[in-house]
Amino acid sequence: MGRSSCQIAECGSVPVQTSAFLCTSHCFVSTQLDTYGKLCLLNSMGQEMSRCKTSIRRGQPNPVYKETFVFQVALFQLSDVTLMISIYNRRSMKRKEMIGWISMGQNSSGEEEQNHWQEMKETKGQQVCRWHTLLES
Repeated sequence: MGRSSCQIAECGSVPVQTSAFLCTSHCFVSTQLDTYGKLCLLNSMGQEMSRCKTSIRRGQPNPVYKETFVFQVALFQLSDVTLMISIYNRRSMKRKEMIGWISMGQNSSGEEEQNHWQEMKETKGQQVCRWHTLLES
């Protein structure tokens, strides 16, 4: 069984759009929010295989995460899985609001995400870091 890892690195302010830096995931948040990231690995049927989330960064306009998550995935399975990355604002103990999301892998949310996933598969063991624009929820 191989391993695939994703690192959520930090967030910073951008007035109009939210962006993410993946493998190192970098998201921009325009106000001081309590933010965290959720990662979910899905199989080809859309069923959850694994999930994890970052710690919450409270009241930081440019939160730094630098958290790495490792997923056990066989090399031959990389073409059949999807990694969903979502950034949330935690408004209260029970209330959360999605700021934005992207997906990579079989059901990539865009061409940039698909290209990033393909490059990650081809480099075998080297970290591949790219900027991504998060989609609105």
